[in-house]
Amino acid sequence: MKEVHMIVQGKGGVGKSLISTILAQYLKEQLPEENIHCFDTDPVNRTFHRYQALQTEMVDIMDEHNNINSIMFDGLVEKMIELDGVGVVDNGAATFVPFMSYIAENHVPELLNESGVRLILHVPMNGGQALPDCLEGLVHILENIDADIVVWLNDHNGKVERDGKTFTDFKVYKNNANRFIGIVHIENRNPDTYGADIERMTSLNLTFAEVQESPEFTLMPRQRIRTLKRDLFAKLEGLPIAANQSAKAVKEGKSDA
Repeated sequence: MKEVHMIVQGKGGVGKSLISTILAQYLKEQLPEENIHCFDTDPVNRTFHRYQALQTEMVDIMDEHNNINSIMFDGLVEKMIELDGVGVVDNGAATFVPFMSYIAENHVPELLNESGVRLILHVPMNGGQALPDCLEGLVHILENIDADIVVWLNDHNGKVERDGKTFTDFKVYKNNANRFIGIVHIENRNPDTYGADIERMTSLNLTFAEVQESPEFTLMPRQRIRTLKRDLFAKLEGLPIAANQSAKAVKEGKSDA
């Protein structure tokens, strides 16, 4: 693969699987000629795997003693190197610490880099009571894994702020600014309209495209989901990732023709 996107965070219930599905859909749309390989390593909540349209492969990386199954994880890393295209890996909170430890101890980022594979870590950050745990997870990642990082600020349970400071004013950001290649802000929306539509979409494990064809959604819910997709994809267009570089190259080629 040319690039692997891992969604990681030690705090559970912060939207890792949702981010995985959004990112996978964006990559598929931006790179129609590329293979987008999706992997779910969450042994507890296999949400990403339930999206049939994304053809996500389930990878059981934990054994019966809750230890990393080295053979399975070795196989996943080998696929990252040997397969063509781009990868998306959803990791669960239950396996966060052993998952990060395995990556660090086996120098996975270095191996991928030497093999021409770029590793990008996507880290969800939720506001409200979840923020301290999210910050702890982010610090753990920064201290142990050498890779580019995209932070997703999710306002669903409150803005990602502390003592009147926004994320870019946090000490953890200022001290590691060179590690962050982008910030994706997910604004809180009306829970009675957008919130209900998103909940229905995720509970049915539907992609944005499938919502537009589903009898479960009438005209206005479909319109709100289209708006949500457009807004999220516009934010992702600003990230310095392979999908955007390829799309830019295609546009420049057409303009030169």
